[in-house]
Amino acid sequence: MSIMKAEGRSGLRIIGRVFVLIHLAIALGTGLQAQDKAIAKKLQGFDATMAKILKDWNAPGIGVGIVSGDKLVFAKGYGYRDYEKKLPFTPTTLCQIASNTKLFTAVAAGMLVDEGKLTWDKPVRDSVPSIQFYNNDLNNTVTLRDMLAHRTGITRHDTIWYKSDDTRKQLFDKVKYLEPQEPLRQTFLYNNLMYAAAGYIIELQSGKRWEEFVRDRIFKPLEMTSTVYSIADMLKQPDFGVPFTEKRDTFEIYKIPYYEDIGGVAPCGAIISNIQDISRWLVALMNDGRYGGKQVLPSSVLKATLEPAIALPNTAAEVRGYWEILNSAYGMGRQTASYRGRLLTFHGGDLPGFHSQVSFLPRERIGVLVFVIGNHCASLYNTISYNVYERLLGMDQTPWSDRLLEIRLKGKKAGSEARAKAGADRVPNTKPSHPIQDYAGEYEHPAYGVLKVGMKDGRLQMDFHKIVLPLDHFHYDRFETPDDETYGRTAINFLTNPQGDVDKAVISLDEAEVTFVRKPETLDPKILGQLAGTYETPTGYKFQVVLKEDGGLFLVFPGQPEERLIPYKGLKFHIKLFSDVIFEFVMENGQVKALKQRDPSGEYVYIRK
Repeated sequence: MSIMKAEGRSGLRIIGRVFVLIHLAIALGTGLQAQDKAIAKKLQGFDATMAKILKDWNAPGIGVGIVSGDKLVFAKGYGYRDYEKKLPFTPTTLCQIASNTKLFTAVAAGMLVDEGKLTWDKPVRDSVPSIQFYNNDLNNTVTLRDMLAHRTGITRHDTIWYKSDDTRKQLFDKVKYLEPQEPLRQTFLYNNLMYAAAGYIIELQSGKRWEEFVRDRIFKPLEMTSTVYSIADMLKQPDFGVPFTEKRDTFEIYKIPYYEDIGGVAPCGAIISNIQDISRWLVALMNDGRYGGKQVLPSSVLKATLEPAIALPNTAAEVRGYWEILNSAYGMGRQTASYRGRLLTFHGGDLPGFHSQVSFLPRERIGVLVFVIGNHCASLYNTISYNVYERLLGMDQTPWSDRLLEIRLKGKKAGSEARAKAGADRVPNTKPSHPIQDYAGEYEHPAYGVLKVGMKDGRLQMDFHKIVLPLDHFHYDRFETPDDETYGRTAINFLTNPQGDVDKAVISLDEAEVTFVRKPETLDPKILGQLAGTYETPTGYKFQVVLKEDGGLFLVFPGQPEERLIPYKGLKFHIKLFSDVIFEFVMENGQVKALKQRDPSGEYVYIRK
């Protein structure tokens, strides 16, 4: 399933997105007025550049803020915060900052490291025994720094949380199902779920919900009084952004829904803020944690988040020939790189409709905020940030807009052409192997949740994480959704078991195929209790069927490992090792008489004793 990812992977964002801001009149002291004038002089021609960018990129709106030293010295908006109503962006306009939330989470975790409740580089299970990873090797080695630096070897699995109602605790518990794709600490693999888990760890170790901890320890000291966590709270305010983006195959701008199902993964992307509030955060980051003459954030924690933890490849340089930004590395919640010989630290944030970048040059103590509305022009937060730095440093200007616009337009054209050729591999004149209603049911994966396939008006329909789309036969046992503007096409391949029943649904999600298994019929616990007992084979060998406290039935043979009976349908059960083996209990007049075992070799009857 093609969905909007919550975050990209490098400093150069080539995919499309946009935002809105407006003029900010800043009351400054005499000394800073001179600085303001100097900055204004260096930014001569910037407004004309922004006007051209708005037109070239079909951008609904863009906002730019600049912090110098310990002050917000420039804030200006271009375009609109509400494209339809033509409302201008202001310094108090609230918008989702998405993954720029991550550094707040990393700093919050660092505060607990300072207090001795967590450690950066010892196994996280030493502090939080309840966390479980895919295997014991990971349990014994994964550190908090590994989780926050995206170096666990576990890929992103965003569809687990996207539009899901899972709580933070439920997502925390699902970490154990995430099989690593790469060895630990070898490859940068962005993973939002690791930040969700880190947020829950903060709750466990502090006794406060992540939202409360971050508000008390970061927002309040920094006077970030407008910052909230939910769209519902944002909409209570008079000044907020509205998400718009461009149609896939045309240049029409249209309104899209807010992304609101963020509660479970809030520590990776829930913060909603504005230029004024985020500039205060940036001031503290740029000044070793000091704000308003006070030490608000621990300088040791900020230093730790800045330290390179894993290197990123120079893809833009090697593939595109863009050598301005080199040797990127990820710390915790932010990246560093060399931009034309200057140390730059930055992070992007992306949710449907809203995109942001927070960056600064540590040695020069200059920072840039860029907010963008529109998925098709998200990469502009790089374009504009780089342009501002080049102007302030007196450098010649790199044609970033021209470069990335060419890529965007070529990609848009290629996407339209590719969609026009969809279905070329379809095998004509095939039929499903079963009546259409046999495919309906609920299919489950322990991490991704439940895929519902139902019937509506004689047609199959999928319902997955609130994404409801019809399904039409493609060929054999493959069904597809129509080509959706937001989600594209989704193909579901249904599989049958050796007994001929449709029992699995396979979908390509994230970076791999995911197999959902049909949920079994539920049996009354009283009936399960009746099935437990002693049974005897035709040769006189006795064994037990045992009902455990978790409600599971097990075959227990003397001297052998016990085997769980997996509910299949009615009184029929599978076992994990062999799908072509069925165990069926025989009941007569409410009494269990026998247990039958059927496999390709025949049928065996075990009498209840």
